[in-house]
Amino acid sequence: MIKESMPLNDKGEGIEQNRLPGLAPFLLKPAYKDYLWGGKRLEKEFGKGCGITPLAETWECSVHPDGVSVIGSGPWKGRPLDEVLKKCPELLGTHPMQTSGAGELPILIKLIDAGEDASVQVHPDDEYAGVHEHGANGKTEMWYILDAEPDADLVYGFYQDMSRDMVKEALANQCIEKYLQKVKVRKDDVFFIEPGQVHAIGAGILLAEIQQNSNITYRLYDYNRVDKDGKLRMLHPEKALDVAKLSKSTEPRQPMRVLKYRPGCAVELLCRCKYFQVERVLVNANEENIPCFFEVGSESFCIFLCLEGNGTLEKGEHIEIKKGDCVFVPASSGKLRLKGSMQLLKIRC
Repeated sequence: MIKESMPLNDKGEGIEQNRLPGLAPFLLKPAYKDYLWGGKRLEKEFGKGCGITPLAETWECSVHPDGVSVIGSGPWKGRPLDEVLKKCPELLGTHPMQTSGAGELPILIKLIDAGEDASVQVHPDDEYAGVHEHGANGKTEMWYILDAEPDADLVYGFYQDMSRDMVKEALANQCIEKYLQKVKVRKDDVFFIEPGQVHAIGAGILLAEIQQNSNITYRLYDYNRVDKDGKLRMLHPEKALDVAKLSKSTEPRQPMRVLKYRPGCAVELLCRCKYFQVERVLVNANEENIPCFFEVGSESFCIFLCLEGNGTLEKGEHIEIKKGDCVFVPASSGKLRLKGSMQLLKIRC
């Protein structure tokens, strides 16, 4: 239970926390993941100093029990995000993905640094996860490539049609890699990864991931690596093959993207699906030029993830934003102002 002292309105009267109207935006602090394939760039380039090496992922906006974000500013500073949203589910809005009154954030936002190849894996859809993973969500995700080494690539399905038996034989003979389709990656690329799509992030890739609120991953292959205890990492071949698309995968094409200019910024749509919408926002709004305004209505919360630059978000008070910061804007916040020079991802349901 939250034991925060009761906030006051502008007349000094107490407000019930579960009925706070238009709570101001607030910063989030991430959960950290030290998977063995991680690198050092999240600390060096995004200021994610946590003493963990290697640092593979930061869960910037999450209520998943495997890694809950913490509120980093405002009246609930230091409180876990899941506690606050359960207390005030109206902060999430009225979008269709909002479960009735449960206050469960339906998405999870990460920064990921692959110092080495990540495992070859696949995720289930909602139906399979609901039956086989105790009612959990499936996992649809998208990647926005923040940077990539010149020779970096990722795994995206198979070069040819495969069968369950062919995959199992290739795994047993340690030759599955020759069937995997490799796709070259460049900075600013976008990839949409549906459930059932076999995939892997390659070494030298730095990306932002937006996904369903799920942590279900079925590892198909992991290069025979061992963990810090010298044990082979667990694989899930049977479940992976239950859900994997085994037909030849078409090489993914980059989506058509159009920059739309508006006062103080330019915006382009990166991805829209039933679970989330992601836009890239290029802010150029200083004191001397036209300010940049956004409207956050009642239907959905909004998340801003800063990828480059710095500035401020103004809604009653100023929130200083720098590269690597993640800001939660509650539903029904109304008009807010962005100032500065920065590149953001804007995420909503």
